[in-house]
Amino acid sequence: MKTKGDMANRPDNTAFTQQRLPAWQPMLSAGIIIPGFTIIGLSFIGIGVALFVTSQNIKVMEKDYTGIVQDSSCFKCTTPGVKNCICEITFSFSELLEGPVFFYYGLSNYYQNYRQYGASVDASQLSGDTKYFLNPEDTCVPYQYDSSLKPIVPCGSLANSMFNDTFKLYRYVNGEKKQVLFDRKGIAWWTDYNIKYRNPAPVNGSFANAFNGTVKPINWPKPAYELDPTDQANNGFQNQDFLVWMRRAALPDFRKLYGRITGGEYAQGLPAGNYTLEITYNYPVVKFDGRKKVVFSNVSWMGGKNQFLGIAYLVIGSLCIGMAVVMLIVYAKYKFPDDDCD
Repeated sequence: MKTKGDMANRPDNTAFTQQRLPAWQPMLSAGIIIPGFTIIGLSFIGIGVALFVTSQNIKVMEKDYTGIVQDSSCFKCTTPGVKNCICEITFSFSELLEGPVFFYYGLSNYYQNYRQYGASVDASQLSGDTKYFLNPEDTCVPYQYDSSLKPIVPCGSLANSMFNDTFKLYRYVNGEKKQVLFDRKGIAWWTDYNIKYRNPAPVNGSFANAFNGTVKPINWPKPAYELDPTDQANNGFQNQDFLVWMRRAALPDFRKLYGRITGGEYAQGLPAGNYTLEITYNYPVVKFDGRKKVVFSNVSWMGGKNQFLGIAYLVIGSLCIGMAVVMLIVYAKYKFPDDDCD
């Protein structure tokens, strides 16, 4: 029975609360530590070699299309005021780029991790709650209302700056251009599409009516409900391109998935030959010293090309082996001292 005073705050006198439960405490010795470090080091080195070799076998092709060089096809598109400018990049593959092939757009010197930029969203809007369409959160300033004081949906800097360059890939077959189609379904995170972002319910049978009284973001060419005229399911806040953009990058140099090349005659990858990438150049980056690029890459069991992971395993494994050697030398020196040192 507990008593009053200081005794009332004491835990019960049980084996668990008084830490009297049976326990096992290993007796660490050189015979355990040295072989343990050696086994761990060899394991890490083995994994590191596998990861590094696999990463080296992944093929990646990058092409810059910023247009800062005058002889570039996209140079004409960097002139202020030019809109919907179309330029081309030509390239070739000397051998099959094994599939599945992933196509990315990349941006450099672009800080999506800037705190105020990342916070400039209205989560209630993006969850499909129409109550917040006409009253956006203050976090969206300066993209909360337009010049006519009409609410912007979706509001905020992050949505307003959505990437809007588009791409078409062509392959030359017997001297003729043949379009290679991108599979653009399912490029966003499953959790973003199914949980985090939701579209508002249609009003009077029309999805567009749910946005009545609002305006599109200032830099968008189309409102949210018309982002993809070919697929009504790919509109609103569940548009795949929008979801990919809203998943912010941690570093200033990043790339985002635009589509895959997986089906039909390209199921095995992109055959050797000449290609042209047609770019509708809309997104300005030159004024803040940014860069734009496109990336073709295949993948392996470990994902995309990532040399850092293999190198990290190799370094840690080597350190473990080095520590095992050092401990072995120290152990041998003090366990078996020289007889001349009596």
